[in-house]
Amino acid sequence: MEVEQPASLSARLQQRIREAIGSNEGWLPFDRFMSMALYEPGLGYYANHSLKFGEMPGSGSDFVTAPEMSPLFGRALAVQVRQALQACGSAQVWEFGAGSGALAAQLLAELAEAVSSYHIVELSGSLRARQTERLQAWTGRVHWHDELPGCLSGVVLGNEVLDAMPVQLLCWNGHTWFERGVVWGSDGFAWGDRPSGLRPPVEEDFMPGTVIEIHPQAQSFIRSLAERMHRAAAFFIDYGFPEAEYYHPQRTGGTLMCHRGHLADSNPLSDVGLKDITAHVNFSAIALTAQGTGLNVLGYTSQARFLLNCGLAEMLRDAGVRQSVPAQRLIHEHEMGELFKVIALSSGVSFDAVGFACGDRSHRL
Repeated sequence: MEVEQPASLSARLQQRIREAIGSNEGWLPFDRFMSMALYEPGLGYYANHSLKFGEMPGSGSDFVTAPEMSPLFGRALAVQVRQALQACGSAQVWEFGAGSGALAAQLLAELAEAVSSYHIVELSGSLRARQTERLQAWTGRVHWHDELPGCLSGVVLGNEVLDAMPVQLLCWNGHTWFERGVVWGSDGFAWGDRPSGLRPPVEEDFMPGTVIEIHPQAQSFIRSLAERMHRAAAFFIDYGFPEAEYYHPQRTGGTLMCHRGHLADSNPLSDVGLKDITAHVNFSAIALTAQGTGLNVLGYTSQARFLLNCGLAEMLRDAGVRQSVPAQRLIHEHEMGELFKVIALSSGVSFDAVGFACGDRSHRL
């Protein structure tokens, strides 16, 4: 099958977004723009055939996630998954947005018969094809789904899923809040602001010119998940902050970021469909939304502390240099160790999750 060239793909996506702008009185809220840029069928970043995940720019990839960085990530996470499966009395794992399939492969290899079925909720046809190829050894035990099932039991996983959910942008001019959207101008896509009744979840003395994100789609996802969870535990791993840090008055530019070729930039209006667009997670909003639906918050901590609680230090001692060096990036403070957090939610079951045995920060949410 001939793969469409990036320039042609981006041009077609831009035209599709231009049409959406035109049919919406010349202005598109940013969450709709982000949704189209990432998920428009066949054209959006996660819906097209670009490589996306990989360790080095030379591979043609755009960024690396923890499972691609080191198989020890999956081995350590498996310790927590095994405990949670036992507590839930289940042998089912559900993973949202499984990427290259690397984490699924690591968990299936490590957990063996403890997992009778591994379910992947994946909207991208190209990623599903890549996962299918990678997980051939577990044919019959791995199942793919296009949407949330009616009922979820067992363990739910989301590694770098919440950050890819579209966000709304708000900007403050010192007197009025505006919602930031996208317009089409003489030079292409441009920002356009409209007065809005939307507000950030905190009252702070924001500096004029501040741009911040709010996350109604991520919160809606948690509510939908809660409706379906029955004797289940969910673990989300992502980069982000508690609310007090997220909306600190000195964070005037928000957290919106793009990734392409292992380089980061802050302009989502360029190279549309050819790069990732993300925003950091407001973990306080995730926890409050979960509690509002009746879910329990089992724990919240840094990725470093979570993995160490799950035995990563012992795994590093037993690993050779080739494995241990990249795995150090998972826990180093200046790499993924501190910026990435883990939050765990449960329904119908409560247990002392091993990943939060030391260093639980739930009180900071």
